[in-house]
Amino acid sequence: MAYTSVLPVHRLERSIDYVKDRTKTTKSAGSLEEAIDYAFNREKTEETIFEDAMGCTCENAYADMVKTKERFHKKGGVQGYHLVQSFAKGEVSPELAHLIGQELAEQLLKGQFEVVITTHLNTSHYHNHLVWNSVSMVDGKKYHSNAKSYFTEVRRISDDLCRKYGLSVIQTNQGKAMHYAQWKAEAEGKPTWRTAIRMDIRDAIGVSFSWSQFVKEMEKRGYAWKLNRKYPALKTPDMERYVRLRSLGKGYGEAEIREKILRPKIQQVYGKTQVKFPKRKLTGLQKLYFSYLYRMGVLQQKPKRISYAVRSDIRKLDLRIRQMEFLQKEGINTKEELAAYRKPLEEQVLSLMKERRTLYRKEPGSMRIQEINGELKELRKKIRLSQQIEIQSKEMEERLKRAKEQEQVQESSGKQRREEERKR
Repeated sequence: MAYTSVLPVHRLERSIDYVKDRTKTTKSAGSLEEAIDYAFNREKTEETIFEDAMGCTCENAYADMVKTKERFHKKGGVQGYHLVQSFAKGEVSPELAHLIGQELAEQLLKGQFEVVITTHLNTSHYHNHLVWNSVSMVDGKKYHSNAKSYFTEVRRISDDLCRKYGLSVIQTNQGKAMHYAQWKAEAEGKPTWRTAIRMDIRDAIGVSFSWSQFVKEMEKRGYAWKLNRKYPALKTPDMERYVRLRSLGKGYGEAEIREKILRPKIQQVYGKTQVKFPKRKLTGLQKLYFSYLYRMGVLQQKPKRISYAVRSDIRKLDLRIRQMEFLQKEGINTKEELAAYRKPLEEQVLSLMKERRTLYRKEPGSMRIQEINGELKELRKKIRLSQQIEIQSKEMEERLKRAKEQEQVQESSGKQRREEERKR
């Protein structure tokens, strides 16, 4: 496999500090000349056979690039680009690594830009350095590098070359670049800071019945959130920057987490939280709600067809999710259990209202009245939600019935159409 990264070089002249500090070989080059010098470091290449240039000479690469800039009057802005292509330990020979670097330069730059290619052998991970001019020697146009060009050009070409020569390919998450240190750690099976965040997320999902509860559970673990944005992000107290949930990998985006929260709850095994589906299937109201959300097409796993009979109810999605969370939290599967759950709540409401009436007559300024009002509010909320489920579950059953009928009609018409096509 090959890890790649592209760094823009903003200065043309040599950096004095960099020249003085030659021992800091991992330091990023600050100028185009530094980048070229670093690439040609003989202590790293070991042999001149692992040095190459296209459109210029190895001896005068910097001077050749400067002349191109002067010829097209483009000495400002980004001066060049420095690409590092690092291979997994023991996966390539020096000769193959250098060959891949040459082919990468040919396919990426298409003979338009001066470039030097060197292969460094000073670490267990052989790696190529490609340094090229930002100005085309053919037409004077400048090379532009961004996230899109990285994945559609640099990364794609590098991965294709790895496949061509039978090397493995790095699998990163959701089209996101991976820092070299993170890639190296994960490649060697070592935990990273992302590993810890993923573990906390899994634990929080295991004890949460709603998105808001999940957010609070993560806050209990010391995380801070940025939620008023398209992609929620979080960070630990010792992190300087927030990280988007979706950047943590497959299964950790907001939609995926919301779906996992809706799944049958987890079991605690030897003190560790592990997601486990129960051996028995969902039944009754819980099965109805899960099927309904599935038919809506809002879960990660999608039905073959999303019926409008169900999809049109999408405006009530938040309510349906709250109802599903409520049923799971209270362990309710049937309408009889729903009525049994509601009965003591209604009795509590009557008792509290009686107590409040007495206080209004005898102690109108009592603090207990405010407490009762708060308790009544919560009780009525639960009662109202259970009543909604009782009524709206019937509507949902009707919608699912219509959806099934629509599917049968579509399948029948599709079958008839295929038969007619065969007869033609």
